[in-house]
Amino acid sequence: MGNTLRAIIAFIPSDDCQKYLLGDLEEMPTDRTVDLSSRQLRRFPLHVCSFRELVKLYLSDNNLHQLPPELEQLQNLQILALDFNNFKALPLVVCTLKQLCILYLGNNKLCDLPQELSLLQNLKTLWLESNCLSYLPEVVCELSLLKTLHAGSNALCTLPAGLRCLQELRTIWLSGNLLADFPPVLLHMPFLEVIDVDRNAIRSFPSLAHLPGLKLVIYDHNHPSRNSPKVARGVRRVGRWAEETPEPRKRSELGREEETDDKELPLPPDKQPQPC
Repeated sequence: MGNTLRAIIAFIPSDDCQKYLLGDLEEMPTDRTVDLSSRQLRRFPLHVCSFRELVKLYLSDNNLHQLPPELEQLQNLQILALDFNNFKALPLVVCTLKQLCILYLGNNKLCDLPQELSLLQNLKTLWLESNCLSYLPEVVCELSLLKTLHAGSNALCTLPAGLRCLQELRTIWLSGNLLADFPPVLLHMPFLEVIDVDRNAIRSFPSLAHLPGLKLVIYDHNHPSRNSPKVARGVRRVGRWAEETPEPRKRSELGREEETDDKELPLPPDKQPQPC
């Protein structure tokens, strides 16, 4: 009943109704964090822009589709969560928040990103999953400090060659896209530690054994994949044939019942992939 009531009140523009949605938020919290997630908000509360020292702002799971220009006053903001809203375009005011380190944009309706995103040169984590992206915007390649990129559940068919310029990138999540080939640019990114291409349509995997930083590759649910990626010893694989030799046995070998099937040794605990 609470969410239903909030949804109704959200259409009423009176100050009293807005206070009901926001709760007790007259002054900036001592932890410099404001969490307005799941409040059925349809417009951003302007008085939050007066919290000049705010560091974290969570607006997830609302009905927002735009943000006021006054948001630019929050120049100390480091984390901004806009996921699970109704944004069809990223509000340009977000690109003025130059201290942002983490930006959540997942589960919106974004088809592109503005060139102004390149102004966020402190950005280290970018979440773009579950949008309407048919390509990864080139501007992402200009985020020189980016370490983690979540771009799963879109409609990506390829990746831009400029991605190899992101020498700080360590983790890339691409599950649930439309990749028919393993993105060639990833073969030229030796600093990558985690590659996730689960739930695509990759037909054949190249060797990844030359990537010295790789710790984990997730490649399951790719159909009709003919092989698994070769990896260096100690790299964890998640997918079909993951427990076999890096290349599955050839069909001509399947009838040789007496032939020993080499298997990789179980990984010791200190080699297990660490959470990001």
